[in-house]
Amino acid sequence: MRPLEILLSATNLLGLAIVAIPRLRALRRPGSVVPVALLLAAAQVLVEGPRWQLAPAYALTAILFLTWLTGIVRPSAVHVNRLVAGSAAGLGVPAALASVLLATVMPVFRFPEPTGPYAVGTATYHWVDAGRPELFTDAPDDHRELMAQVWYPAEPQPSAPRAPYIQDAEAVTSAMARLAGFPEPVFSQLGYVTTNAVTSARMAADRPRYPVLISLTGLSGFRAASTFQIQELVSHGYVVVGLDQPGAAAMTRFPDGREIPGWPRDKIYPLISQSWTPRPDAPTLQGEALPDGIIPYFAQDVSFALDRLAGLNEADPDGILTGRLDLERAGVFGISWGGATGAEACANDQRLKACFIMDVQMTAHVVRAGLQQPVMFMTRDTETFRLERERSGGWPEKEISETIETMTDVYQRLPGAGYYVEVPGLFHVDFTDIPVWSPVTPQLGLNGTIDAQRAHDIINAYSLAFFDKHLLGQSPSLLEFEGPSSRFPEARFTHRQGGPEQPPAAAHPR
Repeated sequence: MRPLEILLSATNLLGLAIVAIPRLRALRRPGSVVPVALLLAAAQVLVEGPRWQLAPAYALTAILFLTWLTGIVRPSAVHVNRLVAGSAAGLGVPAALASVLLATVMPVFRFPEPTGPYAVGTATYHWVDAGRPELFTDAPDDHRELMAQVWYPAEPQPSAPRAPYIQDAEAVTSAMARLAGFPEPVFSQLGYVTTNAVTSARMAADRPRYPVLISLTGLSGFRAASTFQIQELVSHGYVVVGLDQPGAAAMTRFPDGREIPGWPRDKIYPLISQSWTPRPDAPTLQGEALPDGIIPYFAQDVSFALDRLAGLNEADPDGILTGRLDLERAGVFGISWGGATGAEACANDQRLKACFIMDVQMTAHVVRAGLQQPVMFMTRDTETFRLERERSGGWPEKEISETIETMTDVYQRLPGAGYYVEVPGLFHVDFTDIPVWSPVTPQLGLNGTIDAQRAHDIINAYSLAFFDKHLLGQSPSLLEFEGPSSRFPEARFTHRQGGPEQPPAAAHPR
């Protein structure tokens, strides 16, 4: 809970005790607690912002104030006071408890400070690809458009306001809830969450240029859904570019107010499965045949993003990135569908020099053609997949085996450096920010048996070490030895330098 939320809840409880307990109600001075609660409620709404989880607290404040006011206006009407006081007590305790419970279960949380030496800046760009049609709108003349958010190493500004976690939060959180089958307000508190980034901060000046990473999230997500990982990489000297890709993102909202909602899974999944297991009767979208499914179309967004970043490197209209991007050292990382898209982009665009793929089946094209760049795969063992299925559904046996087999197949045929990290106990959403959205995600079966912060520490450490080695030429000790490390004994780590090699035995489904 936020500071004013805590103060309001505590003052409400104190005011409830004063109104409901006759001996306290008879005292004059304690009665001032009730108008203080009203002032705190007003301050909370104006300063922190109202949210529906606090509706019981707001209602309780109003009831307490009316009770207090009745005692002032009609001090002789004891029977009225008792009636109202009894009602306040009967309604107040459940309201106070409900408000605290809701605000705790759906908190306005804080991201931990990243561990690197750099502060984090951020800027957002709108890009139009005039050479490609937009397949996720009905207008035949629409061109593909992307919203891109860039996070970059910045000069420290300790007192500057922090950037919001989700831009256009109302539209995005409502869309996420609809796609997940929840009431629209269920994620609304995310609109009040801030990050460690500062909008339009001055870029750090100790290096002339910084390597660039493209970040791709899963279906029905949003470009900042892995902020834990993005901020950590940026704090260690990387520029990270997150994309909202229309059709896949929960909601893509453009500067002029236009919106393209994400497609529900049952509608978009046949287009994705064609990328994994092509069928002769290829699906079509807006009259365009998709023999390789929809993932190559999304992978083209990555190449287009690299083109636009090259333009910003020449002349950024915001004056932030001009001449500061090292596009000779570019990589990509992604989770779930975003990982499959990233792998497809690596197969098609050799400007990407390193590829970090998390927990997803590879496309038929990537399995067939392989990848030429250094690649790190991160996933979990078969039993953890099954445990996730038991707790929260999904993951039929065929999907488990295809996910593991396609990743290990591509891994064992890499011509150069490759890494395979298997972390028993990680669930799919542990690769995103979702475990920190609520303290009850373990009880809902959403995250695995590893503590959420520990899971994020593992992901951050291996992704940073991988990019440090293959984009910066460093020699991180975490990647030097086979098997579990002393730092992360729960992670099963295998690496190879190219040529024929069997995948790690632990990676095979049993």
